[in-house]
Amino acid sequence: MIKLKFRNEHIFHLLLLPGVILVLIYNYIPMAGIVMAFKRFSPSKGMFGSPWAGWDHFVYMLSMPNIYQVLWNTIFISAMKIIALAVVPVVFALLLNEVKNRLIKRSVQTIVYFPHFLSWIILGGIFIDILSPSEGIVNRLLQSIGIEPVYFLGDKSWFPFTLVGTEIWKEFGYGMIVYLAALAGVDPSLYESAVMDGAGRWKQTLHITLPNLVPMMVLMTILSLGNVLNAGFDQVFNLYSPQVYVSGDIIDTLVYRIGVQDAQYEVATAVGLFKSVVSLLLLSGSYALAYRYTDYRIF
Repeated sequence: MIKLKFRNEHIFHLLLLPGVILVLIYNYIPMAGIVMAFKRFSPSKGMFGSPWAGWDHFVYMLSMPNIYQVLWNTIFISAMKIIALAVVPVVFALLLNEVKNRLIKRSVQTIVYFPHFLSWIILGGIFIDILSPSEGIVNRLLQSIGIEPVYFLGDKSWFPFTLVGTEIWKEFGYGMIVYLAALAGVDPSLYESAVMDGAGRWKQTLHITLPNLVPMMVLMTILSLGNVLNAGFDQVFNLYSPQVYVSGDIIDTLVYRIGVQDAQYEVATAVGLFKSVVSLLLLSGSYALAYRYTDYRIF
């Protein structure tokens, strides 16, 4: 039976083959480099010929003076992003769902969805200009109402919140689509019954719309827990500077500086491996919670 099923579906397996090959080349074969975290790397001897260092690089990693601050920054920034992107898309989806003009609705949806496709290379330059303390439009507006200019990208107190704000601007339109799809699946007869009972739009939203969105909100939030150590390398790398390292440096940027700029490949690999192991545990836990509370499963 299994052989017959495979024979009938062999064309689909062939279609999967290019993707599987790419995953093997770019995701699995490079895993051999993990061994460098346990080696004293010597360019002359190569990665596999270098002598073993055991757990020395991990001990050194944990003794680095800024490692715990970097870990806190990563968790703090990522947690704020998770919370914000769990709330803002829902609110905007509820508001957009109330718009009856289809042309306006589709236009607004396209406009807020578009930033998702822009890279942080482009957006980094845009936000540096917009948030400039001297020439940026945001600080010009603040000055016009009597507020002193704010150095959003150079003040360690403001920088984490600037990251969250710019991330919301870029991604909330993409997250909103999931909730708009969930809203489209709500039974219209529920609203009709509510109207007959005298419920207004607010009561309908409170007692019909939101309860139908809660399972999707819980699922999206739980699944995002697996990425709590991914605070967004592209964004931080393009917006941060040395004066905000204390509040904006995350694990990925630390790995970049240690490995690429300082050429401490073994330590950078150790830090990256530590992050990957923790992320794997968090991701596994988030999928287990998603299966338990929302009956979501991958397979």
